[in-house]
Amino acid sequence: MSPLPSGAEDTAALREVGAALPGNGGAGLHGAPEVGAALPDETPSPGRGDTLPDGAARPESGLVPPGSAPTVAAGLTPDAPRDAWTLALPEDASTHGHRIDALLGWSHRFDAVLVAIALGWLVFAVWRFRGARRVASDGGTRRSRAWVLGLALGAFVVVDGTLLLGSHAYLRDVLWNFHVPAEDPRTVRIEVNAHQWSWEARYAGEDGRFGTPDDVVTWNDLRVPVGVPVWVQLVSTDVVHGFSLPHFRVKLDAIPGRVNQTWFQAAREGTWEVACYQHCGTSHYKMRGLLHVMSPESYAAWLHEAGRQAVQAHDENDSAARWGWEWKAP
Repeated sequence: MSPLPSGAEDTAALREVGAALPGNGGAGLHGAPEVGAALPDETPSPGRGDTLPDGAARPESGLVPPGSAPTVAAGLTPDAPRDAWTLALPEDASTHGHRIDALLGWSHRFDAVLVAIALGWLVFAVWRFRGARRVASDGGTRRSRAWVLGLALGAFVVVDGTLLLGSHAYLRDVLWNFHVPAEDPRTVRIEVNAHQWSWEARYAGEDGRFGTPDDVVTWNDLRVPVGVPVWVQLVSTDVVHGFSLPHFRVKLDAIPGRVNQTWFQAAREGTWEVACYQHCGTSHYKMRGLLHVMSPESYAAWLHEAGRQAVQAHDENDSAARWGWEWKAP
């Protein structure tokens, strides 16, 4: 469950990202192609969220073609809302999340056994020696200390060893196995830039290349097709954020000065939450987006229309709109 630490330093790329932000000498949102299509005029730029009155609109997705999937602005909420008081994990919507769930299940079973043994021994000892004469503690015998040390070491090896091996297998087979998205021609690549307090995402247009006029930029709105690998490369402009897709068992740190990456694959269509799992400032709670998992046909139609609008809105002189970096190979 720990965030994938892979990634490479890319200060040059981050300088480009920083230049695209308000307050850093760039034009901020004005540079993003047509992101304002779904925004009211003079929508405040991200990074100024703490100065906005409560309830002010955040940047949301633009480039939404007529007839496409519904958007945040349309009032769409994540699928399968759950009781806030439940102790269960969020619904698993990915093709690999069951491995994380199984690992957590083993951990909880081990913990339950240890708790039962510890509490059982405590109750037995209190009952067995309830009338015993009080004596000063002498630290026990060598044999008793050896028993305690052996039990503690055994519990550590069984519980932590199982978690370590299981986590390493998951990392090796899934999260660190970038050959899967790299070798699959259907893979969708997304560059995500975390801000205080929003998620900005960039898609290569139909030409398949980043940094061209048909790049599609969205805010707090990720769209992916079902059943194909989705490869995410992530940066932060200001502070450390935590990119989280709870229903896909994905967590990844967004760190200024680094490009981190992860990938996942959606098992079914639906709408899911994008969250920030690290407190990143006074308006941290606003960092909530939506991930729309679409059919391949709907996704292709959306990307085609969004790319067309991006080309129409492209301004060659607006350098702030061209934040991003060269796509990094695994």
